[in-house]
Amino acid sequence: MRQNTLDDQFYHELRSKLTYNNADKQKIARDMLERYTGSSISDFQKYILLTNFHKYMDVFAQRYGAEVHTGSVWSAVHCRECKVSMIDFKIGAPTAALVIELLSVIEPEAVLFLGMCGGLHHSLVVGDFILPMAAIRDEGVSHHFIPPQVPSLPTFKIQKFVSQMLVEEGLDYRTGVVHTTDYRFWEFDDAFKRKLYEERAIAIEMESAALFSVGFVSKVPIGALLLVSDLPLKREGIKTKESATNVFASFTAQHIHIGIKAITEIQNKGEHIRHYRW
Repeated sequence: MRQNTLDDQFYHELRSKLTYNNADKQKIARDMLERYTGSSISDFQKYILLTNFHKYMDVFAQRYGAEVHTGSVWSAVHCRECKVSMIDFKIGAPTAALVIELLSVIEPEAVLFLGMCGGLHHSLVVGDFILPMAAIRDEGVSHHFIPPQVPSLPTFKIQKFVSQMLVEEGLDYRTGVVHTTDYRFWEFDDAFKRKLYEERAIAIEMESAALFSVGFVSKVPIGALLLVSDLPLKREGIKTKESATNVFASFTAQHIHIGIKAITEIQNKGEHIRHYRW
């Protein structure tokens, strides 16, 4: 009986940390989501696209004739007809973790991150798509949510749908492990670059591990489709203002098209992505 009491207390404390089990957290999270995005909770659809770039918001809004809402920190656009919302949550693991925790209050059916990454493998070129199978947790936020030995994995069924859409569009893509870091200007750190080689990471970016880890803990099904925007290990391969402009002009529309097609296909097929509650 004593052991059961201790177990009950442990599980109660663990669950109370999670937003979906904590009424006080939920109230604050709803208020914060509305304030940060300039949107009402009722605006949010059950299928969410995440991005780091306002350019993506403009393309999405123009495609559906929707209005971009700007809050105190982020932006959002909502399409009731296609049941999809898009959020620009800016850059970095801390904001990635926060946006997932806030979105947990609306209990989305599926979330897909359309992000950019630096290609690390010598065969990659700018414009390649990467479908990450896992993310290395070299950022400072995910350890607040889950122990360090737990791998950071996307939701398999979402990645499956994205893969299917890429094949149907006749587009090639790569899979592999991406390295998530909050370390900028790592390109000038030889020891860090040697570590990347030893890991055999296919790409590097700043959000995926936080998104996947917090999504797992918060019961938010999430996947990612990354676009190779630069090749930082190659001479003159680091992204510049000019090269970034060219990437947006050349690949944004296609990236968003695949994302929308994948997330609407999940709806159309009525695929159920099971939520495990701990």
